[in-house]
Amino acid sequence: MSPRVTLPSHTGPLVFEPLKRRYCAACRRGPLPLLVLEDGAPRCLDCADLGHLVYLPSGDTALTRRSREESTLSAVVVRFNRRKNRYERQGVLVEEAALARAEHRCLADAEARERRRVRDARRRAAQDALFVQAFAAEILRLFPGCPPGRARAVAAHAAERGSGRVGRSAAGRALSEDAVVSAVVASVRHLDTPYDRLLMSGVPRHEARRRITAAVETVLRGWSESGLGSTA
Repeated sequence: MSPRVTLPSHTGPLVFEPLKRRYCAACRRGPLPLLVLEDGAPRCLDCADLGHLVYLPSGDTALTRRSREESTLSAVVVRFNRRKNRYERQGVLVEEAALARAEHRCLADAEARERRRVRDARRRAAQDALFVQAFAAEILRLFPGCPPGRARAVAAHAAERGSGRVGRSAAGRALSEDAVVSAVVASVRHLDTPYDRLLMSGVPRHEARRRITAAVETVLRGWSESGLGSTA
């Protein structure tokens, strides 16, 4: 648990879900499923005076928010993601009675919240469809020889909500030329060159990219010429 890594913003105690076997520095119990760090030393929840709290995993935003509102004492639970090099929220610890009250509140307005979720989902779907259309149009402006069907597929892939791809970045949402070109290049790399096969054969990523550079440039040059796109 490197102190150089930024922790999620939170109020109140922070509890860690350790990746390695850790034991309480006070009572020596363990391995601990959850722990608190005090002066850099691990403490079990009981020794940290949090043992009376119950764990609520992430997933239900309304229930989590209301549980924390109802609970005098609560804690955020995080786990380190090695691949992304950051801590990520896993859930919260709240008082058992507070969780029961929050569940009652959520049941009382569940129907209204479901209707709101449906409306919001439809609104987001409509926004996404317009954005994909605009992204595809920008691809065709920059690469008029790109088949329209391919342009739509690239746009849909790049702009998928929650994917973290270039279309969801600030530059992508602004339809910047660099972002659009980056999405097209990524598509060509995977679909029109042996790049994926090179990776599967053990070729390092940077070397694989070097080997297929000419093939990518050939496709892009062809698409940069007007009138070469199909009607697919």
